[in-house]
Amino acid sequence: MSFKELNLNKAIVKAIDEAGYTEPTLIQERTIPLVIDKKDVIASAQTGTGKTAAFALPILQLLFNKQDAPKKGKKIRALVVSPTRELAAQIGKNFQIYSKYTNLRTTVVFGGAGIEPQIDILKKGVDIVVATPGRLLDLHKQDVLNLDYIEVLVLDEADLMLDMGFIDDVKKIERLCPEKKQNLLFSATMPFKVEQLANSILNAPVRIEVTPTSSAAKNVSQILYYVPKRNKMELCLHLLRNTIKGKRILIFRRTKFGVDKLESTLTKNGYSAERLHGDRTQSERQTALNKFKHAEVNILIATDVAARGIDINELDAVVNFDLPNVPETYVHRIGRTGRAGNFGKSYSFCSADEKSYVKSIQQLINVQIPVEDNHPYPLDPKAKPIVHKKQGSKYKKGRKGEGSKKKKKRWY
Repeated sequence: MSFKELNLNKAIVKAIDEAGYTEPTLIQERTIPLVIDKKDVIASAQTGTGKTAAFALPILQLLFNKQDAPKKGKKIRALVVSPTRELAAQIGKNFQIYSKYTNLRTTVVFGGAGIEPQIDILKKGVDIVVATPGRLLDLHKQDVLNLDYIEVLVLDEADLMLDMGFIDDVKKIERLCPEKKQNLLFSATMPFKVEQLANSILNAPVRIEVTPTSSAAKNVSQILYYVPKRNKMELCLHLLRNTIKGKRILIFRRTKFGVDKLESTLTKNGYSAERLHGDRTQSERQTALNKFKHAEVNILIATDVAARGIDINELDAVVNFDLPNVPETYVHRIGRTGRAGNFGKSYSFCSADEKSYVKSIQQLINVQIPVEDNHPYPLDPKAKPIVHKKQGSKYKKGRKGEGSKKKKKRWY
């Protein structure tokens, strides 16, 4: 099937051709006709399946007839709500590529960047806004953003939005939009919370499921290393020196502190690495990402939230320095590599306290991950997880200390 067959007009098809897309992906093929038909949609699709175009292209098609500004200026007719700044920036960029030969204008608004330039653009008038929830509500409070004319509302990465605690903001944004509008919800996983949100917002939605999350990326070979927690750093350096030398690598850690610690160790050992997590400013995150994309550094260390939805082509390997406790997250992580017909590798480090995570990951993906025993830091199979016990008081409960035992003169 070609994009022309999806009833997209010439201006949009021309931009798609120039961007190098020849035929629609499965999610695009299923979603685009429904959105053009003005149906509400709930879609389950992982990152890397082409879902941004699945909602961006039909939205541009629907707004195409209203692209020329009336005398009072353009009104915001489509709103895309996204959990992270990086994802919002990427969606905005895609909209601009696809609308190249139209007069439709898109802007992106998110926190961590100056609010004034965003206000200026909004005052000039735009058709489509891509936003993170916090900044969107700030701008609405300041009366520079009018949601009364919204025709299409898109909630992207809904599961992550709820994980990050945006549920109330999302509901508030939905209430600020007109009651009669088209709603599209995209989510990589469909936990109960997402289902609840969909039921409260969507109107008789059509369900689309593309590659259930349990199908791990086909072009990625997975390897598991059992290693004591204290030796993970050494194993990482060992791999960088021998196995994945000079390759483009994305390393995942569970915490921001862990990301910083690993970056500092790698830098001391002569590697060029950048880090990505929520405590860095927007410009720092953008700089880190650009350096990695332009091959100025070949290692990017990130937390899951910061790396969600980032599109990095030609990534050689993913290293799970810390295993995720949510099995779906593992699928997302390794799906960063092996995209667009390329082959990739994933290396996962498992310490004694992470063995249960491996079990649930393998149950989800229905694959036994091959184990590499031939490395300098093997984990003793009998090793028990390290439990940090709190030191209690040296006195028994209810016993008095030495000081109070001494006979004291009482006032009574």
